[in-house]
Amino acid sequence: MDLHLERRATLAALLAELPDVVVAFSGGVDSGVLLHAAVQALGPRAVALTGDSASLPRRELEEAQAFARALGARFERLATDELASEDYRRNDGTRCFHCRHALFTGMEAWARARGFTVLAYGEVTDDLSDHRPGRAAARAFAVRAPLCEAGFSKDDVRRYAREHGLALADKPAAACLASRLPIGTRVTAAALARIEAAEEALRALGLRELRVRDHGTHARVELGPGELAQAAGSEARLATLLAEHGFATLELAPYRRGGAGTQAPPTNSASR
Repeated sequence: MDLHLERRATLAALLAELPDVVVAFSGGVDSGVLLHAAVQALGPRAVALTGDSASLPRRELEEAQAFARALGARFERLATDELASEDYRRNDGTRCFHCRHALFTGMEAWARARGFTVLAYGEVTDDLSDHRPGRAAARAFAVRAPLCEAGFSKDDVRRYAREHGLALADKPAAACLASRLPIGTRVTAAALARIEAAEEALRALGLRELRVRDHGTHARVELGPGELAQAAGSEARLATLLAEHGFATLELAPYRRGGAGTQAPPTNSASR
């Protein structure tokens, strides 16, 4: 039997055994596949709960709601306020833990008040090799990771999404806006809003897989392979757009996960 099909069967059986599930739905492909599988197995006993804060782009919130409703799933928006935590704002490398802690605290209270008992999120096996402080928060709240438990890799998730015709099958990987800030740079609502506005300005040019990494007045614009070539001759236009959001210089670079890091801007950056 195809290993992927075995994993799908395992996932379906695992979910069917649950009394209910509240899925932490970010709008990304991993949690989207989990939500689809949960709805298939549990029907109205599966709920999509999206944590909404300044770190979530409005575009992502709208797409998450549209996807859940297209599945016929109950969609709920949960306001979270991780920015109220100094531990989160400090951005010292443990930001994801404090973000997830705020999310799962809210999810647990939401679920308990409405009679739901199981929380789940879209971790996959590839995530186990990454440094992910948010995993510790998931353990603290006993949040299940059904995809990971069933052995789903990122390739399995993409294949499942394509074979089920899910709208997000080819959606680029997404991450919260705070991930664009280097470790040690404080997270503020103003910084998140600026990054979101800058990325929206570039999306208007047809770019999809992108990150605007915020290094103060310098922007490191990371793009997917095809889009990097597409933008290579447009630095001046990009610089003009980004200058409207306070970035004096920019560089183009291939997209890489965790690319903000502690990297300093280069000295040969394009400027307006």
